[in-house]
Amino acid sequence: MSKATRIRQQNAREKIAAQRVAARRAETRRRVLIVAGSIVAVLAIVVAFVLIKVNNNNAASSSSASGGVYGTVLPASVAKDVTTVPASTLNSVGLGSVLSYSPKPLTAVSAKPLTSNGKPEMLFIGAEYCPYCAAERWAIAVALSRFGAFTTPLHGIHSSSTDTDPSTPTLTFYKSSYSSPYLTFTPVENENLSRGPLQATTAAQQAIWEKYDATSEGVGYPFIDFGNKYVLTAPSYDPGILAHLTWAQVAAALHDPSSPVAQAAGGTANLFTAAICKMTGDKPGNVCTAAGVVKAGQAL
Repeated sequence: MSKATRIRQQNAREKIAAQRVAARRAETRRRVLIVAGSIVAVLAIVVAFVLIKVNNNNAASSSSASGGVYGTVLPASVAKDVTTVPASTLNSVGLGSVLSYSPKPLTAVSAKPLTSNGKPEMLFIGAEYCPYCAAERWAIAVALSRFGAFTTPLHGIHSSSTDTDPSTPTLTFYKSSYSSPYLTFTPVENENLSRGPLQATTAAQQAIWEKYDATSEGVGYPFIDFGNKYVLTAPSYDPGILAHLTWAQVAAALHDPSSPVAQAAGGTANLFTAAICKMTGDKPGNVCTAAGVVKAGQAL
């Protein structure tokens, strides 16, 4: 074999070896890119799931904090304070400061008794954004707790931050359940915090609302029909009394008859209790003959 031939063969082997090295490097790079791409894809999926969860949590937190549809479940101690205001406290309050704000908070009506499930019906129509509804709900909860019990946890919300008396602490009766041997409580939270539709009224409820609360500007919030015996079409006290208070502070203040909260919300609760007693035929007797209720009944 000539020298020239050996050189050509050597050069060919070196070229092949170089090509193989280059091919191995290319394959290595390809595999690295595949693995890297897979890792990136997995990370992208993980990040997407994390962002979705964070956004959902933020939305839920925002809904709770801002008084959205479901609100925030009140701590058991706070719910207990709302639903167990002692009769002695309410007797001491009487009508409290109610008449100084609204000389005639309830209007007597005469119509076929409003009933549901074979019992007198108390119909409430409100809106989550409404500060005046916010004030009335505390009194409603206190009064109703004297005749039965809420069978679902009470939820706290705040009224609109851009309305009169912004962010008034309150409850929501949306998706709540109440049981009583004496009456049926039917709450309709007609609009949410953003003034969007939440619970629609039935044709019968709308007819009642329009019959007793219609003006040239339409119907308004809050509206309460006590068995077609009395209706509330205007707030019974100033929501500003609740300004800057927490749910726990409002609930605790209900137990202090000298507090502005008890004077307003507790006085209203006595008034509502007296109206409910007119629905139930003064049952139960121990509630309807309580001094605070009798005093409030004189204003009906």
